[in-house]
Amino acid sequence: MTEDPQQAKRPVSAALAGPYGHPFHPILVTVPIGAWVASLVFDLASRVVDDPEFLVKGSSWLIAIGVLGALAAATIGFLDLLAIPTGTPAFRTGLLHMTLNLLVTVAYAVGFVWRRGADTTRAVPAGPLALSVAALGALAISGYLGGKLAYRYGVRVADEATQASGFKR
Repeated sequence: MTEDPQQAKRPVSAALAGPYGHPFHPILVTVPIGAWVASLVFDLASRVVDDPEFLVKGSSWLIAIGVLGALAAATIGFLDLLAIPTGTPAFRTGLLHMTLNLLVTVAYAVGFVWRRGADTTRAVPAGPLALSVAALGALAISGYLGGKLAYRYGVRVADEATQASGFKR
């Protein structure tokens, strides 16, 4: 049985996952990535200012926004995963990408809860800070895998004939 690589280029549901050649998942992932990177900046800044309360509270809000954004991105990403033929390197990469992202989201949710009882007038403690650094590292690895899915395997990317139209004079 020959797998159809074009299957991974078309959405399971264009209304939910985005139309052919223009998936929603890549735009949705900018919310958690941006929020979590900014939360780490706030965490680090909380350790160098005299009054860190606004940074500590802001970091918690950013983590919460990131978790909510990640859940939205994961929902659409799961639809993209369903379009990939099972048993293929692209599908295995997609499963690893999804698993890492779910673990990262859980880590940030745990970090959010961990911070809830902390004193916001003091800098972010070392434990929650270390968890954020580790989670962001795992997110970077997962992002690499997401890039591999799109740029190497062409998942949810328009086929070569469609792409070629952008290079004609």
